[in-house]
Amino acid sequence: MALPQAKQDATDARLAALTLPVQDGWTRAARADALARLTKSGLPGPRDEYWRWTRPAELNAVEASGAAPMDESDEAPIFDGIEALTLVFRDGEFDAEASDELALDGVEISRLGKVQGTDIHWARDVYGALELRGQDPVVRPFAALNTAFATDGVLIRATGKAAKPICIRYVHEKTDSDPILHHVVKVEPGAEVTLLEAGAPGARFNTVFEADIADSGTFHHVRAQGRNRDRRANTHTFARLGAEAVCKSFTLSLNGALTRNEHIIEFTGDDAAAHVAGAAIGDGKVAKFHHDDTVFITHDAVNCESRQVFKKVLKNGALGVFQGKILVKPGAQKTDGYQISQSLLLDGDSQFLAKPELEIYADDVACSHGSTTGSIDDEMLFYLKARGVPHARAMDLLVLAFLAETLEEIEDEKIAESLRTRLENWLERHAD
Repeated sequence: MALPQAKQDATDARLAALTLPVQDGWTRAARADALARLTKSGLPGPRDEYWRWTRPAELNAVEASGAAPMDESDEAPIFDGIEALTLVFRDGEFDAEASDELALDGVEISRLGKVQGTDIHWARDVYGALELRGQDPVVRPFAALNTAFATDGVLIRATGKAAKPICIRYVHEKTDSDPILHHVVKVEPGAEVTLLEAGAPGARFNTVFEADIADSGTFHHVRAQGRNRDRRANTHTFARLGAEAVCKSFTLSLNGALTRNEHIIEFTGDDAAAHVAGAAIGDGKVAKFHHDDTVFITHDAVNCESRQVFKKVLKNGALGVFQGKILVKPGAQKTDGYQISQSLLLDGDSQFLAKPELEIYADDVACSHGSTTGSIDDEMLFYLKARGVPHARAMDLLVLAFLAETLEEIEDEKIAESLRTRLENWLERHAD
């Protein structure tokens, strides 16, 4: 079936402006397949079911809208207090001088841009493979575009327990940067690794994470998206879990004109657990704020646990979106699936749109979902103010209490405290 003309035109224009990074090497087949799929499906349009509440026009555009780089001189980079191996990307280009050596006990690290032209690499069996699996039953065109055109990324293979976390730090300096980065993580049986992300890769960016977690492997992912009000972001995290594997992912988002974070998780082995959480704070006073979390978790194994915990604090006309689905396939008995999405609206102009879904084909399961929207509790606010707490500080305390459940999903308390402190400082600076 031919694509609608508007979708065809948008796709043709976007593809015409891009160039495949390599013509040979181990990524060639995956890139060609992704490009063929993208050409067939086209880029998303406003009538697509999973794009009804987040208009994709700014992500479809041939050129990125300008975004002024953030002034980071007022505070140290987040996660600076965490001992980690740091890798720096400036507007999508790897900065070797600012990065640590790609060597860490328990882990093999290389760069996509450095090795993609070689004949053989361990990432060949993962690159594009999880993204492909995640295209069914929902087509994800921007993920296919990423697989086809990604210019660089980090390839991490955990063979044991990593000696310390790996931190990917993004620095945005060019007002029109438009990077496409693709990261691959392979966790071998019994291995464990923690990956941190901080900052905004560019004015507009498209990133993909593919995490293949083998039996009894553990993967922790903690991300703090930059404070740039003008950025446009489209991220995808694909994870596949083997038996007794563990995957925990958390994202903190502060501002951003348009942010869409997608998580696609698949259980293929019994007794595994996946927790995905997110906290977002948006203020539409200076620039628009639109934040979309879209999650799809597939249970295709026995006795697995999944948790989705997402909360947004919105004010001055900010818009938040949550689309979350739990799919329990036949035979996936004893599934424990939990999903909660909540918003705290600090004025009457902001809006939260939620679409929680359960699709269950097994009879021995415990699945639940819920979504709520509310405002600051006046009684709690009065209680704090009656005890001498200033109004602005009382509001901050209630916001932090509201978001606390999401931060509890971070297993490393030092990392969680680092984010909690940064969040509290940000709230103090932006108090009305």
